[in-house]
Amino acid sequence: MLIYAIDDEPNMLYLLHEAIAESAPEAEIRDFSLGSKALRCIETEGEAPNVIFSDIRMPGISGLELAARLKELSPKTNLVFVTGYDYAMDAYQLHVPGYIPKPVEAARIKDELEYLFPVAQDAEASAKGRLRIRCFGAFEVFWKNQPLLFSRKQTKELFAFLVDRKGAFCASDEIIAVLWEGEPHTGNIKHRLWNLTSDLRASLKAIGMEDVLISKSRKLAIRTERIDCDYYRMLAGDSSEAASFRGEYMEQYSWAETTKGKLTFGMGS
Repeated sequence: MLIYAIDDEPNMLYLLHEAIAESAPEAEIRDFSLGSKALRCIETEGEAPNVIFSDIRMPGISGLELAARLKELSPKTNLVFVTGYDYAMDAYQLHVPGYIPKPVEAARIKDELEYLFPVAQDAEASAKGRLRIRCFGAFEVFWKNQPLLFSRKQTKELFAFLVDRKGAFCASDEIIAVLWEGEPHTGNIKHRLWNLTSDLRASLKAIGMEDVLISKSRKLAIRTERIDCDYYRMLAGDSSEAASFRGEYMEQYSWAETTKGKLTFGMGS
């Protein structure tokens, strides 16, 4: 992996280089004091970096101008800002994937690399016979480095709710109250839940992971030992996962706000 580190302050560039080296010891790291020098290197050598970690306020070409140039010159290069300034709106408009606040920490670098390149995590999870699940940010499920596709949006939401419950059995009425909030528990609603359950079981069976889902006495649960999940690792005391939590948890589901609040205020266990 080729990584560029860019910062016009020498000691900040040194700290950035050290953090990257600690997080990705196998990577080739090239340091630049100016964004223009990094762009010139890409143009002259014809070798695009996999990732650029860059300061945003620099003389000459700023980080935001660098982002715009990269979209033309090297669109497959991932750009992550390392900054002490608030750039969120401008960066959002340029579709920059993330940012790391100064002073830079190796754990945050590692988090960005794992987010951008989940291959190693997926390979490790697959080797152990586990699904890889991301709860921080938007809820996503991966198998062998590919997102697991569900034929219905609510099937994915059902699985997310079971993951959120950490292996506890959930009764039909409890699930219905969450997935169809405010709707009466009629026979039609219960039939829809049965369809979602069948769909979830079929999705897992297609990848040989049907035993992840447990059904017992009209209750559903998951085998937590069969999944590799950032949320579970954080609860188990993994400091790198704690550092990667940025106040976002299963963002597409309003019912996840309760767990998000517990994690935010340190009551996730």
